[in-house]
Amino acid sequence: MKDLSNLINYRSDVKVVDATLRDGGLVNDFYFSDDFVKDLYQANIKAGVDYMEFGYKASKDMFDVNKFGKWKFCNDDDIRAIVGENNTDLKVAVMADVGRCDYKTDIIDKSESPIDLIRVATYLNTIPAAVDIIEDAAKKGYEVTCNIMAISNAQESNLDVALDILGQTPVDVFYIVDSYGALYPEQIARIAETYTNFAAKYNKKVGIHAHNNQQLAFANTIEAVGDGVDWLDGTYAAMGRGAGNCAMELLLGFLRNPKFNVYPVIQFIEKHMNKLKEDGVVWGYDLQYLMTGLLNQHPRTAIQFTNEKRKDYAQFYQEVVAHD
Repeated sequence: MKDLSNLINYRSDVKVVDATLRDGGLVNDFYFSDDFVKDLYQANIKAGVDYMEFGYKASKDMFDVNKFGKWKFCNDDDIRAIVGENNTDLKVAVMADVGRCDYKTDIIDKSESPIDLIRVATYLNTIPAAVDIIEDAAKKGYEVTCNIMAISNAQESNLDVALDILGQTPVDVFYIVDSYGALYPEQIARIAETYTNFAAKYNKKVGIHAHNNQQLAFANTIEAVGDGVDWLDGTYAAMGRGAGNCAMELLLGFLRNPKFNVYPVIQFIEKHMNKLKEDGVVWGYDLQYLMTGLLNQHPRTAIQFTNEKRKDYAQFYQEVVAHD
């Protein structure tokens, strides 16, 4: 039985991370207006959000800078143009994706950067490379999380080994990432127990980043809170790749910490998120994402289905089942 105080009361250790620009950027190739980003920054400050993830530190050798907006690359000067000296309680985060970033050159010393947190994204089979980035970022003075992606495909023994390796690094937070939106709250509870056991052993924190393929991103996130997970990702209007993420407005509405305020989030959604949808940016729950979630598949086929404006859901279901 879950300790009700975990749900009814609030824990001062809980941190909320806004991933709208980073995960949402996967939907529109990171083309957000400066007004959008400035208003999002201010909304996060007013809402009491702890971290704002501006995007990726992607390699300019691997990705054409002319085909993506600036938040694919998160140049320090571009961040500083938004936050200035950032004399606020809000901290700035970026994601370093294993194999897709030039972290040794593009991530400079923290003392010279507006960035506070490096979020290292990895699959289980690239943990050694993730360790290199974690150690590099920590040595440069940053807080560091490690986001282990596609956790729904992980074998328990492999996950144990990975968490044991990561526990011995300077990483601050282990992240549960339900990349395919395939997990249910009962599974999240078991996974959270594994993560929190290793976190306790190595004095780390645990976070969760959920996807909404089965409309469970919010449910899985608040399940994790009750299981002792402290770092919680959300996005405004649930904007994110494919089916999207845990909605920030739901999450802040649920959390009982008086430092959080949902009203600035609602104001921002009214001004900016609805306009994005009116302009043709597409994200959120739909049948094609449900299907890949049910089958525990990467949503790339569902994203292609969406981009092609297909509506033959039954045919698509036959296609993804055949490839399962």
